[in-house]
Amino acid sequence: MVVREADTMVRQPPPHNGTGMSTAYRISDGVPNRAMEFRKRVLHPGASIGLHVIAHDEVYHVLSGEGDVTSDGVTTRVRAGDTAYLYDGNNVGIRQVGEQDLVLIIAYPLAERAK
Repeated sequence: MVVREADTMVRQPPPHNGTGMSTAYRISDGVPNRAMEFRKRVLHPGASIGLHVIAHDEVYHVLSGEGDVTSDGVTTRVRAGDTAYLYDGNNVGIRQVGEQDLVLIIAYPLAERAK
């Protein structure tokens, strides 16, 4: 199955009580019988994905911009080309910093296959 990124774009507040605005590309949402989520999220200046405890391993890969990723109280600056591997049970979030949008690929397994 091929998914066109432009067909999945939604402008919305970031998840988990985040701040500011983002553009979400919910790439995997329309894929039947999938076992994972695969998304692109653009955090516009001042935006953040709020802290939340994850029930799976999760990956944030930075395509462009800069951000501060937090995992269990430890905050690390990430830039284009960096990947944050976040572990099951961690309390995680990410905040855009600087003037450029922070563009991420986010991937994680589903608890059960989507129908």
